[in-house]
Amino acid sequence: MTTHKQTHKQIYIPGIIGGNGPLSHTEFERKLIAKNVQRGAQSDQEHPVWLLVSAADIPDRTQSLLGAAESCTPMLVKYGQLLYSAGADFLVVTCNTAHAFYEQVQPQISIPWIHLIDSTAEFIRRSYPNINKVGILATDGTIYSHLYSKSLASVDLTPISPQVGSCLQQLVMKAIYDCDWGIKATGTQVSSQAMSILEKASCSLKEQGAEIAIAGCTELSVCFARMKTLALPWVDPLDVLAANTLDLAFGRHQLPSSSVK
Repeated sequence: MTTHKQTHKQIYIPGIIGGNGPLSHTEFERKLIAKNVQRGAQSDQEHPVWLLVSAADIPDRTQSLLGAAESCTPMLVKYGQLLYSAGADFLVVTCNTAHAFYEQVQPQISIPWIHLIDSTAEFIRRSYPNINKVGILATDGTIYSHLYSKSLASVDLTPISPQVGSCLQQLVMKAIYDCDWGIKATGTQVSSQAMSILEKASCSLKEQGAEIAIAGCTELSVCFARMKTLALPWVDPLDVLAANTLDLAFGRHQLPSSSVK
């Protein structure tokens, strides 16, 4: 890949809320570094400064949305304001499902929260102009709250995803959450059971007409990156968020206002 020398100086400091699940921010930080190297960074000082909270004590987002755990809003506000107080100019949250709380959280924090879901939909529309049907694999909470469905529809793309409660979606949730071999439990050592389920799920999306798939959960990002073949090409929202974060940090894109959309 052709690289171009990093010539921009950092203007804004990102604040990252990670820890939802355990590899969400480490995977994101790795992508930030890799993408910045692709852009020409060659020394420590050419990488951006960022601030991080590994907010592992935020309630499970899906359980919160389904009423089985307390609301995530107060904790997201707490950590967003903590990052602001520490000097962050904008906020990124590496958990997909956490964006279901965006409209409640954004008015209560003093810096703009960059919307992962909307950014991903806009990236697909821009980068794949001939694609119309987009498959979504995600947690029950993300599907239940129609996060990707709404964002994709807003840019004239048709979403396709398993229904909450369906046999396929139950398997996807096991691939993420199973206490013995789920991705949250095994971390970087992704199990063959999880990979097999996600291979089956991507085949199902393709059979339903999907032309590309979104890894709509950070655990799925981790798993997909370790799979040699998938039935569909896939988009990792963490890749999109990393590129946007660098563009904002180095002033290539204008920082949005912090008012909720």
